[in-house]
Amino acid sequence: MTILINLSIVLITFVLTEFSAWANHKYIMHGSMWYFHSDHHKKDHDSWFERNDLFFLMYAIPSFLLILFGAINGFAWYAFVGFGIALYGLAYFFVHDIIIHQRFKILTKSTNLYVLALRRAHKMHHKHLGKEDGESFGMLFIHPKYFAEARKLKAAGK
Repeated sequence: MTILINLSIVLITFVLTEFSAWANHKYIMHGSMWYFHSDHHKKDHDSWFERNDLFFLMYAIPSFLLILFGAINGFAWYAFVGFGIALYGLAYFFVHDIIIHQRFKILTKSTNLYVLALRRAHKMHHKHLGKEDGESFGMLFIHPKYFAEARKLKAAGK
């Protein structure tokens, strides 16, 4: 039973972190912390790294501390919250940096409808070069309209 509870904590935290990431992206990254996020919306970069890459610390530090102190205290429930945040961070890296932005040249030719919809939603997010008038701030849960657009593009062979 304890394993089921701990797994539930990890999965619930993972899902809630998507909503947290959406809010942070919309209101913090496209708000008071725009300076750090703005280079992510530019096509030309001086470096492979972006100032935007620092945002992982918003999740990595609390995740690490929750796991550390939870482990010290006999793997208390909050360790599994930390694992859920860490799992989301891993998913974010895989989906955002590898699949969407292709910072590593693998999985570049996917025809999977979900992947195409993700890329479409993110492309629409990046069409706005400034911090205002943005759309599609989430990562994993995307609006159904992007699935419809992806289906049309897939049917047209694009």
